[in-house]
Amino acid sequence: MSNLSSVSFEFFPPRTEEGDLKLNETIKTLSEFNPEFFSVTFGAGGSTKTKTLETVLSIEASNNNGVPHLSCISSSKEEIRNILSEYKSYDINHLIALRGDNPSGAISHGDFKYANELISFIREETGEYFHIQAGAYPEYHPEAESATDDLNNFKRKIEAGANSAITQFFFNVDAYFKFIEECQKNSISVPIIPGIMPIYNIKQLSRFSSNCGAEIPRWLRLKLESYGDDIQSLRDYGVDVISELCETLVQYDVPGIHFYTLNESKIVSKIINNISN
Repeated sequence: MSNLSSVSFEFFPPRTEEGDLKLNETIKTLSEFNPEFFSVTFGAGGSTKTKTLETVLSIEASNNNGVPHLSCISSSKEEIRNILSEYKSYDINHLIALRGDNPSGAISHGDFKYANELISFIREETGEYFHIQAGAYPEYHPEAESATDDLNNFKRKIEAGANSAITQFFFNVDAYFKFIEECQKNSISVPIIPGIMPIYNIKQLSRFSSNCGAEIPRWLRLKLESYGDDIQSLRDYGVDVISELCETLVQYDVPGIHFYTLNESKIVSKIINNISN
């Protein structure tokens, strides 16, 4: 089996002192896998932007690479300009640029409607200073009018200046490979890193999936539901399923794997150890 070329991990900014302590432990544990970077999400409408930067700086202080997400929905150009300037002042030169979700109850789109507009703006303001990663949807964005429309939207992000992309999570490995095939047919040649979601519980997973358009295959949903309240058995089974998914991806020399950790380390560590052994 081929070796996993690189791993990266996504966190969300903790909201409490206890959350801070837990995340520090998670960073310490996952650092042992020599990740390419740890990314930090940016709340709806920039609701966590101060905490995003604080978390990134905390990661940097632990001798790891911290990468902030930057979402543009309901933001003005001036707000984004100021954030970019602040990141540059801390020598942060890697971003994950996303449209983001509208904050609850918000109607205004601000100065940006789509992620490609944000990426274009970052390039206009800062040239090639930032390495920009965009989001990709192997099973199509839930708001996309069609598969073709979704692929064209992704292509616009790359043409606007994104260097690479990270996918939304998926459980159907064929969806990822077909997406890569379609990208190649459309002259999209940037690295597209598969995003992987460990399985913690079925309710949470179902909520995430319905929000982002990721399909939980029927066989998997029924198996997970069969565990009922036996969370430990569900998670053990989930580790096996996700390990097998990752092993298949690694066999085909994907450019890395990005884990959506939910600020947890135990399950992700088991999966990576399974792939490595």
